[in-house]
Amino acid sequence: MTRRSWPARIARLLAIGFLSLTAGSVLIVAIFRWLPVPVTSFMIQDDGPTAHDWVAWAEISRHAAVAVIASEDQRFMEHGGFDFEAIDKAWTAAKRGRRLRGASTISQQVAKNLFLWPGQSWVRKGLEAWFTLWIEWLWPKQRILEVYLNSAEFGRGIWGVEAASRHFFRKPAARLNRHEAALLAAVLPSPKRFRVDRPSPYVQQRQAWILRQMTMLGGIRILENPDNES
Repeated sequence: MTRRSWPARIARLLAIGFLSLTAGSVLIVAIFRWLPVPVTSFMIQDDGPTAHDWVAWAEISRHAAVAVIASEDQRFMEHGGFDFEAIDKAWTAAKRGRRLRGASTISQQVAKNLFLWPGQSWVRKGLEAWFTLWIEWLWPKQRILEVYLNSAEFGRGIWGVEAASRHFFRKPAARLNRHEAALLAAVLPSPKRFRVDRPSPYVQQRQAWILRQMTMLGGIRILENPDNES
């Protein structure tokens, strides 16, 4: 092999590697369209003991789904993975010197929790966008909610709504009422800082706000959408 052929060979190998990684990432998203997710990237990176019990959509209270929509992503049923209105508002607020607000959708959080790592680098945000696009294209909204509720952290080492419901309320997730669901959603911005079992005044205020938003969104009727069907 001549010296001049080495760059072409390296370029070919890099191209093959890139295409393999791309195809692999899409394949794993497609697989998790149907299979339960046994563990996420964030769970693996967590320190200490972990509680996690995967449950199917049929075993999750609809109040829990509405609560996280009200808390985290009120335009979830409408957008295609990115809430550009929220992004624009966050960017405008940042330019005015206000604290930068998060504008991540539930779909983006699923992508991050399942496949990535904490942080704000451009590389991670780019990968998050990539996985978010495929999640939205390959999964219905109901599946995105199912995976989110099973992978979100609701307390230190407590992953998923089933483990959280049993730990804090001594009942399965299917039996959560709207007040309990709103309290779980209230700690999502910082589950290692805020407590479900000992809610601070801020968490209690946030719970009350989430309950109002759940009512304004129409309660569980917001989930009555053909796209939600498995």
